[in-house]
Amino acid sequence: MSLPVHLVGSLAGAAPGSLVEVTGDEAHHAVAVRRLREGEQVVLTDGLGASVTGAVASTGKRVFAVTVASIERVERPEPAVTVVQALPKGERGELAVEVLTEVGVDRIVPWAASRSVAVWKGERAAKSHAKWQATAREAAKQSRRSWLPTVAPLASTADLAALVGEADLAVVLHEDATAPLSGVDVPASGRIVVVVGPEGGIAPEELDALSAAGAVPVRLGAEVLRTSTAGVVAVAALLARTSRWA
Repeated sequence: MSLPVHLVGSLAGAAPGSLVEVTGDEAHHAVAVRRLREGEQVVLTDGLGASVTGAVASTGKRVFAVTVASIERVERPEPAVTVVQALPKGERGELAVEVLTEVGVDRIVPWAASRSVAVWKGERAAKSHAKWQATAREAAKQSRRSWLPTVAPLASTADLAALVGEADLAVVLHEDATAPLSGVDVPASGRIVVVVGPEGGIAPEELDALSAAGAVPVRLGAEVLRTSTAGVVAVAALLARTSRWA
């Protein structure tokens, strides 16, 4: 059985035989909800490539300590994948973040597309962004990732131009595109950007702006997918052609 994974603020100075403390909400959930016990084996990760395995040495109300048995450091995966996700309605945003995290996406950028039904403004924007971050955090632990994905601030279409311009490959999923995703050249390293539009589709002026910045409109197949699932299908198709999934 796989060992439970918990996130810790830092693993700096961790060495075999040393103690690492986990505090705050992460520790409270482990001790009060999961009922973590002394002697149980766990994995701690800092979300920046470092992980330690060891036994729980002590537990408290909002704290537990682990005696480090072994340390593993994982290089950041290449190529790095960013998904620009147009805001879906309801809980489909969290679903998209969950599956994108599980498949290995490095950065998720919420996008206020012109045809997005959902709107992030004021207090709602802060709460929605926090939900996406929490979803990515929990999905990263569930999928046993050593590198935690980043959830960027809400982006406008204008913001995406610079993002697309810096990419080694940028594609826009579009049902009317003639070029198949399977036909693009996937870089072995660098940055890949995948743009996923809203349920109502990407507006012509948005597609023009993204294309002008260097993005290539592509289609996945004959079927039209929901915005919350299109991204993970596209990323899987791309990663299957890289060393990350070799």
